[in-house]
Amino acid sequence: MTQVEIGIGKSARRGFGLDEISIVPSRRTRDPEEVNISWRLDAFDRALPLMAAPADSVVSPTTAVAIDQLGAMATLNLEGLWTRYEDPMPLLREIAGLEGPGATARIQEIYRAPIQPELVVQRIADIAATGAVTCGAVTPQHAAELSPTLLDAGLNVLVIMGTVVSAEHVTKDGEPLNLKSFIREIDIPVVVGGCASFQAALHLMRTGAVGVLVGVGAGRSTKTRSVLGIGAPQATAIADAAGARSQHLEETGVYVQVISQGNCATGGDIAKAIACGADAAMMGAPLARAFEAPGAGVHFGPDASHQQIPRGLPIRVDQHASLEEILLGPSRFADGSTNFAGTIRNTLALCGYASVREFHKAEIVLGQGVHA
Repeated sequence: MTQVEIGIGKSARRGFGLDEISIVPSRRTRDPEEVNISWRLDAFDRALPLMAAPADSVVSPTTAVAIDQLGAMATLNLEGLWTRYEDPMPLLREIAGLEGPGATARIQEIYRAPIQPELVVQRIADIAATGAVTCGAVTPQHAAELSPTLLDAGLNVLVIMGTVVSAEHVTKDGEPLNLKSFIREIDIPVVVGGCASFQAALHLMRTGAVGVLVGVGAGRSTKTRSVLGIGAPQATAIADAAGARSQHLEETGVYVQVISQGNCATGGDIAKAIACGADAAMMGAPLARAFEAPGAGVHFGPDASHQQIPRGLPIRVDQHASLEEILLGPSRFADGSTNFAGTIRNTLALCGYASVREFHKAEIVLGQGVHA
């Protein structure tokens, strides 16, 4: 890709966000009923190529089950309020009412309570008892420490998630997590991320992960880009990771799932992420708008509670539909915020593609066109 000179001795590659691109229909169309939008993550088949982000304002044991029953996969934050408190709902209601400069300090205080291993086991067991897929997220710092508990609890899918997760971490303080060794030894499928470049994605794929989360500072509730100055436009980041997936597949014969993390607010955004090369999308704020969401009209991610450098604020969202309406429809709104399944299916049908993986071949152009 063409380099743009920023100044003497410094150049940059032009990147593109999802809001800067459009999908071009092909020469054929299909009936929506003939389009398959299902997704497979390791041994787990899902009707929808969607994951709920591990935000306490979105995923509780109850909503994890509901999201699973609707065909998506929910990721419970195993270092969040649900594993620190027996009943976190009063605290979630308190966070929903926080305003002003003291909000961050209070959130940090709430999250200083220690993680209770017995609650980790209980939450996983509560979800598993319904027959739902149990998927939970931990940070790289706590992955090795919590892994025996997770295995004993029977977790199905582990997500190792941070602002940036690398296959090679350099430190002078103790032994860093060796992702390749950890994934080989833990014996359950592992998804890792975030990352935002070809090389980072390729290195994560080589660890043995079944999926890679793509996106750094891309969500509505995060302030990573303003606090740390790091990130990458999402369309370019996904396309780069998809290129890494192709190289890894050629080298090993193993197909690794590329999961877009952040910046998918509407069904159209999800469709564009898939057209760029994503196999699925992880979403937070759009699902926080559900009536059932535990955030009670407020959404915040795990980075809001960081004890040294908080990188997120609670954002107010309009709770305007049920989880079923958001994921499966029918829609009562003309803004793309509900019926994600219908949107994805119809976009593929209108462009003539029969499956999510086929849709990776879709033509993309820059620009959204003219809106009346």
